Amino acid sequence: MAATSTVAATAAAAASTAVTSSGVSPLVYILVAIHLMLAVGLIVFVLLHSGKGTGLSSMFGGMSSAATGTSIIEKNLDRITIGLAVGWALTSLLLMMVYRPV
Repeated sequence: MAATSTVAATAAAAASTAVTSSGVSPLVYILVAIHLMLAVGLIVFVLLHSGKGTGLSSMFGGMSSAATGTSIIEKNLDRITIGLAVGWALTSLLLMMVYRPV
């Protein structure tokens, strides 16, 4: 009976680590995929911002309002860009903690 419980404990420990044959956890692959999508999104949304003159964001009908000085589109671009940057930073930290090369 002791041998059976030892085998069961070993199997449970192996299942909890869930490492592929390459020695890398599947979580790492998921985090890398999310990280890459966030990086591409961040590049796109940074390029959509307008500089001192007009930018790509003006293509979507952004007219500056006299009261605030920025349009609703620019504010939303700022929020989305900040959200993507925070997500990218979080996935960077998670990858640093999770990834253990063999």
